[in-house]
Amino acid sequence: MTEELIFANATVVLPNETITGAVKCEGDSIVDISEGAAVPAGAIDCDGDFLSPGLVELHTDNLERHIQPRPKVDWPHAAAIIAHDAELAGTGITTVFDALRIGSIRRKEANYAKYARGLASELWELRAADALKISHFLHLRAEVCSETLAEELNEFGAEDRVGLVSLMDHTPGQRQFRDVSKLEAYVKGKHGFDDEGFQRHIAELREMRAIYGDKHEAETVKAAARFGAVLASHDDTTEGQVETSAGYGIRLAEFPTTVEAARACHAHGIKVMMGAPNLIRGGSHSGNVAAQELAELELLDIVSSDYVPAALLMSAVRLGEIWGDMARGLSTVTSAPADAVRLEDRGRIEVGKRADLIRFGLRGGTPGLRGVWSRGQRVA
Repeated sequence: MTEELIFANATVVLPNETITGAVKCEGDSIVDISEGAAVPAGAIDCDGDFLSPGLVELHTDNLERHIQPRPKVDWPHAAAIIAHDAELAGTGITTVFDALRIGSIRRKEANYAKYARGLASELWELRAADALKISHFLHLRAEVCSETLAEELNEFGAEDRVGLVSLMDHTPGQRQFRDVSKLEAYVKGKHGFDDEGFQRHIAELREMRAIYGDKHEAETVKAAARFGAVLASHDDTTEGQVETSAGYGIRLAEFPTTVEAARACHAHGIKVMMGAPNLIRGGSHSGNVAAQELAELELLDIVSSDYVPAALLMSAVRLGEIWGDMARGLSTVTSAPADAVRLEDRGRIEVGKRADLIRFGLRGGTPGLRGVWSRGQRVA
């Protein structure tokens, strides 16, 4: 018999409203939604807690953090993947697009060695062995300022579940790091460069942009089409950069750095995604536009946890407070990201959708998870 699961007396987060009601699941699907506070025999009494779709995460480098917990420390990959998977489940994320950098610099001291193909293979081996709690896809972050981007793109195929490809251009003095002093602090902290090493790194990136930039952008656009993946821009700063993104067919912008760019994105029908840490901290660590400002200007559509998985649910609740609409706040981490990457089977509490669900309560505005279910199975 198909296993039955009923959540009752919950504040159910529907696509456009919240209701007091119950959600019935059979197997891995939602089969019924009803209103009222009644608790049938055998149901889970949510006692008024929120019942939301599982969170959909499009951009997190959390897996990279697990495989390299300190500079020059390479942690066993299987253990890192399993720990990463469990951590995300524990924060309410039931679908993740694991962000992997592709495009390397061959100079040894650059700390930009190739790793994505091997790590992806290990990830899929663990998935095939049913060792993972949640649903994984790949987000390939294509570094145009690199030597090996084209050849690394060619190592991936349609079977690799590449759902998202982003064009990354970290040329110093533009986009995320218009202020080179911000780049200096970031790179020295992450890679341990001294002053001489940092200056060499800047010169190298600028040279690579001149040599490879246009070619690598074209190769990335073609590869995304070959994978059947959504193509995203990254750190658009000017209206001109957004126009270039629109010309590539991009419909998702990761972390635009200015109000000007965010407005231009919406004018071109491009969805705007911002980082949850930016929202929770009250601003960008790189000195760029604050996510809350874009939210208040009605220019924010999707939120990503970026580098703090637990921030994703926190940010959705915060947006619910800002907008006075909890269903809308939760949509930025559920239905909106699912729609952006064309996942039609999840992201909403609707009959026929996947039984990816989270239960949480609020304490002083801070969400506390009380259960996470992926395809009807409890995973946290």
